[in-house]
Amino acid sequence: MILEAYGDLFSAALRRTSITVPGGTLLYLVAGEVLEMAAAYRSDGFSFLHGDDPVNALAAFAYGLGWLDAGSQLGLLGREAAHSPDTVDAEIPASRQAHLVEKTHRYRRMLSAALAAAEVGPDVASPLHAGARAFHAAAESWYAEGVEHLEGGDLPGALARFSYGYAWLDAGVRAGLFAIAGDRGLFTV
Repeated sequence: MILEAYGDLFSAALRRTSITVPGGTLLYLVAGEVLEMAAAYRSDGFSFLHGDDPVNALAAFAYGLGWLDAGSQLGLLGREAAHSPDTVDAEIPASRQAHLVEKTHRYRRMLSAALAAAEVGPDVASPLHAGARAFHAAAESWYAEGVEHLEGGDLPGALARFSYGYAWLDAGVRAGLFAIAGDRGLFTV
């Protein structure tokens, strides 16, 4: 799927997404923030795409879709098929390769640091403890896939996976699954 189609898939997914928890509750507030983050990155992605910045468009679309999928996994947003970055095949022009290399390596470093800084927050007796561990494992898995793609020379695939996995950590922090033990600047809090 080309980058523009990936953005269109994101737009369609966002239109179909609704908050599933009752209004006026704490979880409703969290759901609203998750949905707001996803919508903001969809908008950013198209701004980058139309501004001839496919590198940032790719990162924004993958990150925003990660927020949607994480919100669905939390039960905050309507459930539909996951939107993993496996489907995108972003061709980045040669004129943008230096930017792609820099951003992909930077996101690898940032996600690695964020994985180390995100500690499971809920008590071990809480069902949310297992959920936090699952979210962390999901982000670790996307990080590992990103490293494989990076080492295989697929920088767009690596960037998409780093961005998508990062969203799971950020959504987990916003939902209270993680405590930040380290640089708070690594997270959207």
